[in-house]
Amino acid sequence: MSTNGQMLNPATPAELADAVRSAPRVIAVGGGTKPRLSRVPDEFVRVSTKQLRGIIEYEPSEFTFTALAGTPVKEIAAALAERGQYLPFDPVLADGGATLGGTVAAGLSGPGRWRFGGLRDFILGVRFVDGEGRLLRLGGKVVKNAAGFDLPKFFVGSAGRFGALAEVSFKVFPRPVALRTLRLEAKDIAAKARILSEAANTRWELDALDAALEEQAVFARIGGPPAALEALAAEILAKFPGAVMAPGDANLFWQAIVGFRWAHANGTLAKFALTPAQVPDVANWIRGQSGARGWISAGGNVAYVSLPAGATFPASAWPAVTLRGDGALWHGPQRDFKVMHAVKAALDPSGRFPSLAD
Repeated sequence: MSTNGQMLNPATPAELADAVRSAPRVIAVGGGTKPRLSRVPDEFVRVSTKQLRGIIEYEPSEFTFTALAGTPVKEIAAALAERGQYLPFDPVLADGGATLGGTVAAGLSGPGRWRFGGLRDFILGVRFVDGEGRLLRLGGKVVKNAAGFDLPKFFVGSAGRFGALAEVSFKVFPRPVALRTLRLEAKDIAAKARILSEAANTRWELDALDAALEEQAVFARIGGPPAALEALAAEILAKFPGAVMAPGDANLFWQAIVGFRWAHANGTLAKFALTPAQVPDVANWIRGQSGARGWISAGGNVAYVSLPAGATFPASAWPAVTLRGDGALWHGPQRDFKVMHAVKAALDPSGRFPSLAD
């Protein structure tokens, strides 16, 4: 294990445990694609997981894999694609270098969350180092029923507050035979909200349902056999005017969305939790922020908002977490569950990792 100033670079789970024990305050960091999550005072020693890399187990017939926390999501996606499988929640920032552990710690899911559920629904187990420096395992490596608390899910969106991830196990799905993306016309935010609401309450089982704030459109993605998709696309377009995007254009479009290429390159980026009914209010609030750009995802349950460099978010009516840029990590109304504090006390009694409020 080598050191570089206040950055430790363990190469094995055992070295990760040594790194955590080596300092009174530590924070684990991954690929650095969501830097606000790991911005802490100088007293914290940063522990990089980038050398904890590789797929440990992959059972295509069982639709499960286990990989070290520093493994790039892009590498995992490529390995799954060779066997016709994928992570349906569309991991974000894969092309930017996001790691598996960082993706779990951030709790971010892409457009595919709409139909298949988010990252939280696919995680099976974790191996991690707790605040006492112990290398522990929670959950399992296969899909099965288990009694008691599903503790691995507490690490989803935890921003490294419960422990340092060493490896993670996931279930995966077969990749659809084909995909089609429809660009549905929506002249204003009221029309977008209507399409989001109505499309969500049909038998179509849309693969993704996102809305652009900077253009007059809602984007719906469907997956399945090509012949079935042609018929389904025609049915959708009979209700909502629009057009089918060329496959190549659609693929580049979704890559841009999960890569946040629409956001300010060096600006502030945050994720807001909302409901579809709140989309008009959120859109109006975004337009009231100077230079703001926004994207509505997961059928109107998530909004991503980007501000120009140096800008910070004012008070809002919706809970949010800042992923990049300046300002508070958590803002807006936040839920404070007693069980979260109980898990924190059990896994990090001495407060070696940042607190839940940091």
